[in-house]
Amino acid sequence: MSKRVGAPGSGISRRDFVKASGLGGTLALAGCTAPGNPQDSVSTSTEASASQAGGDLPRTSPPEIVNVDEQGGEVTLSSVPARHEAHPGESMGGPVELPQVWAFKADDGDPSVPGPILRTTEGEDMEVTFDNTDGKRPHTVHFHAVRKKWEDDGVPTTTGIRIDPGEKHTYTIPANVPGTHLYHCHYQTHRHIDMGMYGIFRVDPKGYEPADKEYFLTLKEWDSRLNRQMAGMDANYDVRNRRPDTFTINGKSAPRTLHPEDGSPIIVEQGDTVRIHFCNNGYMDHPMHIHNHRFQVVAKDGGTIPEVARHDQDITSIPPAGRHTIEFEADADPGIYLAHCHKVSHAMNGSAYPGGMVTGVVYKEAMDTDIFKQLMEYAGYEG
Repeated sequence: MSKRVGAPGSGISRRDFVKASGLGGTLALAGCTAPGNPQDSVSTSTEASASQAGGDLPRTSPPEIVNVDEQGGEVTLSSVPARHEAHPGESMGGPVELPQVWAFKADDGDPSVPGPILRTTEGEDMEVTFDNTDGKRPHTVHFHAVRKKWEDDGVPTTTGIRIDPGEKHTYTIPANVPGTHLYHCHYQTHRHIDMGMYGIFRVDPKGYEPADKEYFLTLKEWDSRLNRQMAGMDANYDVRNRRPDTFTINGKSAPRTLHPEDGSPIIVEQGDTVRIHFCNNGYMDHPMHIHNHRFQVVAKDGGTIPEVARHDQDITSIPPAGRHTIEFEADADPGIYLAHCHKVSHAMNGSAYPGGMVTGVVYKEAMDTDIFKQLMEYAGYEG
């Protein structure tokens, strides 16, 4: 099967993307002419020291979808120190880098921030083993929403179960609450989530009917002082005085969010029914707005909203740990439309606007335009 591009989900194949856009290998100097002062980056002033602090750490990859059912209901998670490039280019206030994160990885996959999307089906049980054999610090894994045994709740204070370096532990997680949920480390939660230990847990209802296009988008704001401090750089983080300066969708800041392979554009075709699972793994509300499309919120926090209670809207505010699933028809004039947090300071990279928590609804029919090619340059796409 051809690799799919766009946000995690049911995007188009890379072959179809290249055919529609004509961008196969045509942007060798991508990003060189993009707007934005590099001195406006949240990390440019420490770029050299960040590179030195990162050392030989691996770089994160985009989150993958792991179909746990296809693995016999078993998955192994671990945590890997890594460098995370939210936006590696110089356009729009870049580069934006978190010099150290603690990234989840599944089985033999690549470490990612957010972590892999664990997908299963209602009525199944997952055996989730957290392997801390090569770890450097204690961890746990907590799954939201589903009803499970006390000892599988993943909270060391109330269960007495903590996974120390050199240890493994297996949780039994029943898929008994259909919907879109979260998972995260619950040891020193305030720090470990902010270091990147979070992800999406999806339970498809029995008889689930996917939309024409279905995507997962995770929102997160960061105070990069913590990541720099953990990388050994000269930074002093105070959780009681948290000052977010980096804003991401699926771990990337605009314009990197629009990169077809590293980012999360919402790729649609005229006439598609589109379903987006928004998840907020940060500590702030994020009112998400989509241009030129009216949508309905069809589920919240794993609960289906009755049709009589739904209404058309173009913005939905997602609280910390909240999950909103929206649906809309791709019936607008085929083009490129922003999808972004409407707290304008969250749509920036440092003092450079636009940036941050911004992506876009991209119609396949608009990919052969000059403006799309320009956006791909800003995003650093080289084909």
